[in-house]
Amino acid sequence: MKTRLLLIFLLATTLILAAWRLYDWLHIPTISGLVIAVADGDTVTLQTADHPKLKIRLAEIDAPEISQPYGLEARLLLNRLVFNQTVEVKTTGLDKYGRTLGRIDCNGLDVNAELVKQGAAWVYREYASDSVLFALEEQAKTAQRGLWALPEDQRIAPWDWRHHKNLRGQAPLKEAPPGTCGGKRTCKEMSSCDEAKFYLTQCGLTRLDRDSDGIPCEKLCR
Repeated sequence: MKTRLLLIFLLATTLILAAWRLYDWLHIPTISGLVIAVADGDTVTLQTADHPKLKIRLAEIDAPEISQPYGLEARLLLNRLVFNQTVEVKTTGLDKYGRTLGRIDCNGLDVNAELVKQGAAWVYREYASDSVLFALEEQAKTAQRGLWALPEDQRIAPWDWRHHKNLRGQAPLKEAPPGTCGGKRTCKEMSSCDEAKFYLTQCGLTRLDRDSDGIPCEKLCR
């Protein structure tokens, strides 16, 4: 009898917690807008009724930086999923840079989860609470999808990558040796398409690719 009552109690508690989480989820503020830019694999800009340009940082995930292996591929995938699409964002607050954090829904697709599923983003362990994301990451890792197909020494968590980059204290020079990130910032400063591609893919200079199609400085690279 006691065992039966305990089971009933545990079941009731589980149902109450699930109902509370559903209630909480349904009452999270939602933002709707058109995606007008994709900065990298986990940051987009929305045009909404209240904000002409609202930066959204996808919550609970962390995509490779543009300058690290699979960074450009992650950005291109996110671009294919949401660019020029009207999306809904379940907001969860602001990050330390003032960007709105949230889960993006695009035509019924959980974009945050899809990026993890395709191996284009890591679960951001410090901030993640959704167990589904962890399961999707394990599946992507097992199937060697996306970044999980890279050699192990190239699979560096973005938070570790940023930490080591900050420790190096890189301060690019205006003129740098070939194959290194210098101080160039615009297409007018690029001497060739190959140089523009290097600055986009290896140095993270996303301004060279204004239409987010993966091709920088189109006058040089057309």
